[in-house]
Amino acid sequence: MIRTIICFACVIITMIMLVPMGILVVIFSPLGLRKPLSILIYRLVQIWARVTIFALRCKLTVKGRENIPRKGSVCFVSNHGSIIDIVMLLGFVGRPFGFIAKKELRFVPLVNMWVSVLGGLFIDRKNPRKALKTINAGVARIKAGGSMVIFPEGHRSRGQGLLPFRPGSLKLATQSGAVIVPIALAGTYDVYEKNYRVTTCPVKITFCEPINTADIPYADRKQALSDQIYGIIKRELDT
Repeated sequence: MIRTIICFACVIITMIMLVPMGILVVIFSPLGLRKPLSILIYRLVQIWARVTIFALRCKLTVKGRENIPRKGSVCFVSNHGSIIDIVMLLGFVGRPFGFIAKKELRFVPLVNMWVSVLGGLFIDRKNPRKALKTINAGVARIKAGGSMVIFPEGHRSRGQGLLPFRPGSLKLATQSGAVIVPIALAGTYDVYEKNYRVTTCPVKITFCEPINTADIPYADRKQALSDQIYGIIKRELDT
């Protein structure tokens, strides 16, 4: 329990220490400096994420980083088993990315600021009109050359294995026409949420081979593509 308290204290303290950088991004973004600042802030957050992972003492294995495009629009599609998934991705994706977060996180101090600074968007799933507006904003960011992470299960699986993808969860990818990189995160649930204590355990991050949506007929970009990505992640988790 002491180790768990120390780990959480370190995470919160380091997040607070990075707040001034986040404020600078907010202030100077309207001046056309968002892109260079976003790269700088991502590198700092990447260091923070790796320090956090080190503090958790995860027995980490990372595979397939060569499958991550260095440039251009990318949509990362990952399973979601734990609250630390985003920390793992921040540590090893290697390029700035945003992600879709549930609207409730907008009211969590520090977390709300960092979601916004990193290019994330808050979604209200109970309001279809607002949800569509959020998706369209994400599509625009990807088309502009950015990258986004999608968790198509809709919420954390909490040790239940890979859950079915929600209908329409891949709209960011299908409507933007971006390259898709499936990601399989294994073992993250066991790090904390299994026993609600920080536990040293194996964690594996696998970046699978990219899928070029431009090569897929438009009619197949919904269910067929969803089934394909689901199968890729499921096979990787089962190995």
